[in-house]
Amino acid sequence: MKKIVVLGSTGSIGRQTLDIVRAFPEEFDVVGLAAGVNHDLFHRQVAEFHPRYVFCIDPPHPSPVKAQFLPMEEMVCLPEVEVVMAATTGAAGLVPILNALGCGKAVALSNKEPIVMAGPLLKEWENRFGGVILPVDSEPSAIWQCLQGESGSIRRLIITASGGPFRTMPLDELESVTPEQALRHPTWQMGPKITIDSATLMNKAFEVIESHWLFDVPWQDIEVVIHPQSTIHSMVEFADGSVKAQMGPPSMRLPIQYALFYPQRLRNPDDSLIPRLDTGIAQSLEFRPMEPERYPCFTLALSTAQRGGAYPAVLSAADEVAVNSFLQGKIGFTDIHRVVETVVDAYTPASTATLEDLLAADQWATREARRVAHELV
Repeated sequence: MKKIVVLGSTGSIGRQTLDIVRAFPEEFDVVGLAAGVNHDLFHRQVAEFHPRYVFCIDPPHPSPVKAQFLPMEEMVCLPEVEVVMAATTGAAGLVPILNALGCGKAVALSNKEPIVMAGPLLKEWENRFGGVILPVDSEPSAIWQCLQGESGSIRRLIITASGGPFRTMPLDELESVTPEQALRHPTWQMGPKITIDSATLMNKAFEVIESHWLFDVPWQDIEVVIHPQSTIHSMVEFADGSVKAQMGPPSMRLPIQYALFYPQRLRNPDDSLIPRLDTGIAQSLEFRPMEPERYPCFTLALSTAQRGGAYPAVLSAADEVAVNSFLQGKIGFTDIHRVVETVVDAYTPASTATLEDLLAADQWATREARRVAHELV
């Protein structure tokens, strides 16, 4: 049995990971679960999967959980742990992911922010200590799957984006967009933060950054194309001009299952759990160029990432605060870009980019973004 720890077990990816574990009861042993503040769901998960170690924020006293409480950064290093599903949000997963890689574990990486803010560091630890990063995010997973069995050089990575709910909205109406509107993604069902990031295309910029580090592909060789159907999740063009695409209905359970069983492909015993591509109905596949003026967060994020150092950590933290402020109704939709840009422009870079530097940049950007967002109210 594969011994697994799930970080972020009550979030969207964490719940779907446990769906896969539930479908293959003979394949997995849940050693540890870690969650945020959704205590009711967390306690139900603990009662079902019987982990020996648990962690949650602000646990009730006395706790009804009988397992041993252990911080995430220690849980991932337990000798019996083989796979860590990193499905937290924000920077909280960075140290646990580094620790897991440092202990030679396989890290199924769903949490974008750690590799956005610390891509070089994660790759360094992966190479130095023998751990391995298994992409779970749907677009990097699609690229990873397309690269299996290939030895030729890559000409382009082509990352698809649905364009979000405002792909055709007149630009002068974006300022009045409400959180309720922004949370209605046309093709994917995701958590609130990533759904808003998908509406601004910040999420797609994060995937470009993620793919740059995961696959060692130059920035200029990664393109984003609008694909409203979300059927093709990404494509790889090779040196000879051949293009491979990974296709399927928009579901995160397939990339989760692929990462957990890699390099095997197993049929899920519950056919309803992972939707299949229906070739019995007429369908179209559209590709459209991205409009930079519609998605200023995308351009800002890539230019910031390419500055290197701790700038990506500042970008990630500022975006998290800005999105939360928008979801709480404190700022407008177009203010998300204003907050992030203001914080990035105000940052004075450190001369190094150690783990301590990145964490300090994250904390500074969080405080600064809160101040900027408050001034916009």
